[in-house]
Amino acid sequence: MTPQTEPVVLVERRGAVSIITINRPAVRNAVNQAVSQGIAAALDELDEDDSLGVGILTGAGGSFCSGMDLKAFVNGERPEIPGRGLAGLTEHAPRKPLIAAVEGFALAGGCEIVLACDLVVASSSARFGIPEVTRGLVAGAGGLVRLPRKIPRQIALQYALTGEHFTADDAHRWGLVNRLCGEGEALANALELANAILANAPLAVQMTKRIVAESASWGEEESWDRQRALVDEVLATDDAREGALAFSEKRPPRWTGK
Repeated sequence: MTPQTEPVVLVERRGAVSIITINRPAVRNAVNQAVSQGIAAALDELDEDDSLGVGILTGAGGSFCSGMDLKAFVNGERPEIPGRGLAGLTEHAPRKPLIAAVEGFALAGGCEIVLACDLVVASSSARFGIPEVTRGLVAGAGGLVRLPRKIPRQIALQYALTGEHFTADDAHRWGLVNRLCGEGEALANALELANAILANAPLAVQMTKRIVAESASWGEEESWDRQRALVDEVLATDDAREGALAFSEKRPPRWTGK
């Protein structure tokens, strides 16, 4: 096979959206170390660049991601990045919202990447699953932890133990998929969702994501105090004042991210 000459991860800006594409269609976008490094770099850019507000992660060639590159694994390569996990994402989420735009297969590590994203848009052709047990492996990049939190536990356990796939319709019915769309339309629908998020104050959006993520481990007694401290950070921003002024003056807000 002729070695791939194009980058294994493509990054495109559309306004304030960063579109990150796994670009190994010949192997259904299987993740090797280069892919993980490329996604990690793109996510760092998303967080560090104030002109970017939302990321979209997708795959080239009609498939999202088939998981870890098993041939690379057999040859001794591990695709994880220490401290960040598979695809530089599963153990280290970006501060800003990340949307998975899924066409075709999102299996094994590919499904775990989807589970690490904040929102999911999937076409009717999408298929999900954590079939690691069928290859003598364990879904250790978040599949066994996140899937039972995002769909009914007994259903998640069934798919984890059998390695069977489930459809986009099922994923939508169980609440894993936010938007279900026609084949080939996942990216366009993800962009619509991204633009709906971008209409809002960026610091408020980032803090909202943080509170939702962190509050899962808060106890009942501590939750209000911990949330209050984070909310107060946003209330002290220029954007909080601008939002109130824009409402009273009946005009669109002009966010500055300050």
